[in-house]
Amino acid sequence: MTDAIRILTVDDHPLFRGGIAALLATQPDMNLVAEASNGREAIQQFRAHRPDITLMDLQMPDVNGLDALVAIRGEFPDARIIMLTTYTGDVQVLRAMKVGARAYLLKNLLDKELVQTIRAVHAGKKTLSAEASFELAEHAADEELTAAEVEVLRLIAAGNANKEIAAQLSITEETVKGRVKNILSKLGANDRTHAAMIGVKRGIIEILN
Repeated sequence: MTDAIRILTVDDHPLFRGGIAALLATQPDMNLVAEASNGREAIQQFRAHRPDITLMDLQMPDVNGLDALVAIRGEFPDARIIMLTTYTGDVQVLRAMKVGARAYLLKNLLDKELVQTIRAVHAGKKTLSAEASFELAEHAADEELTAAEVEVLRLIAAGNANKEIAAQLSITEETVKGRVKNILSKLGANDRTHAAMIGVKRGIIEILN
């Protein structure tokens, strides 16, 4: 179809890209025009093909999906980008939507929601998967961690004790203890390990590969 929705898909897993290609091939109003395996390639392919819709994986090596989204929209403000992820974290969702994502979908629901979402975004709408909406609603009234507290949480998740964190951040151990206390309170965590798990689940900190 000459008026088909032109789509760029971006994911570092070839099998996943193949699955999307197979799904799109069943839709008469959609045309997969290009693929990319990381954010850097995504920017290049977007420039080359100017797709109507871009399906962008969030977590990728080299340049991640959020950075690629920011770069593409900086150059092409009207770009319509749908973020795809395995994470439901509310902080990740908010971050993506704030920098211009038009939709946020979980990969395990693509067979049910992707086609409808592509059409909705192409028509000018914004959309969230139900799970992402639930996450946002659940934490809407939560007090956010400060940048300093996020840094401490990141170091906790990496396995550092208070003394090691203090040394790395050039602050006192008492200051670290104070920040840890705030982190546990704000996240509703039972202990440091629980706090790190919540931080990863909500997208406050990223899993380091």
